[in-house]
Amino acid sequence: MERAGLPTALITPLYNLAEGVGASRIVEGKAVPYPVGDPSCSLDEEKRFRKQVVQEALEALKTRVENPTVFQTAAASWR
Repeated sequence: MERAGLPTALITPLYNLAEGVGASRIVEGKAVPYPVGDPSCSLDEEKRFRKQVVQEALEALKTRVENPTVFQTAAASWR
């Protein structure tokens, strides 16, 4: 998709693996079983968390990159 001019972003906690396979924009996710969620949160907190991670991924899409780039997000410091 990137070669066709469509920017992509991958949300994953396995950012080292994503870098290794050449993903362009790598957005740091929370954890393997729930990269865009946190079941230990209340439903309202989890909705806010998910929204924040997705907004950060959308911001990453706006960023021009030449090589695999990891975007650290709120997922790293949530709670």
